[in-house]
Amino acid sequence: MSDSPEKRGEWRAIFYVQARVAILFVPVVASLLIIAALAGNDRKSVPDVDRTVTGSLR
Repeated sequence: MSDSPEKRGEWRAIFYVQARVAILFVPVVASLLIIAALAGNDRKSVPDVDRTVTGSLR
């Protein structure tokens, strides 16, 4: 690779595009992880129900 200003400009442009894409996706991924964690905790907090009791005895 040469150290020409043209090549450095191309690499800089590629880096900027990648940085912009990362800035867009990081909050989306973080929010999905938070939602998944909260959904997982909600399922664990449901009380254990005895399924052996029939409807007539309830």
